[in-house]
This record gives sequence, C-alpha cells and structure tokens, in this order.
Amino acid sequence: MKTLLLFPLLILAGCSTTVPVTVKFPEAPKVLLDKCPPLQTIDKQENVSIIDITKNVTANYTTYYECGTKVENWIEWYNEQQKLWKTLK
Repeated sequence: MKTLLLFPLLILAGCSTTVPVTVKFPEAPKVLLDKCPPLQTIDKQENVSIIDITKNVTANYTTYYECGTKVENWIEWYNEQQKLWKTLK
C-alpha cells in the first residue's frame, strides 16, 4: 500500500525539472538571407543602341522584382515566426 502512495509522488517529481527550458528563435532560410544583386549599368559609349538600353532596362526590372519578392517572403516568414515565438513564451 505504501508503494502505491509513493508511486504518484515519484511520477510528479520526475516531471518537474530544475533546468530552465529555453526556446531559440528559428534561423532564417538561407535563400532569404542572400543579398540582392546590383543593377546593371550601361557603359559610357557614344553609340548605344536602343536594343542595348531595352535589354538593360528589362534585366534591371527582372532583378528588382525578384529582389522585391524575396524581401516580401522574408517579412512574411519573420512575422509568422515572431507570432509563433510569442505564443511559446
């Protein structure tokens, strides 16, 4: 009978911990940590065709929008992780 009374006490004592449990903020995905590439420029030339300018502008718009998408994804990921982090604390 005494062992039956001690059993719940041992179980409760085993569930308590003296070591504080800390949760680390998750690391960001490596894809979202890459810096945006620099935009292209046109070398100073006297004879620059409209085709070269169009290619340059198209490449810069593509780079800009890709970087913008990456930043939006970064902000979304960070906000979601921050909400989860606050619920754990």
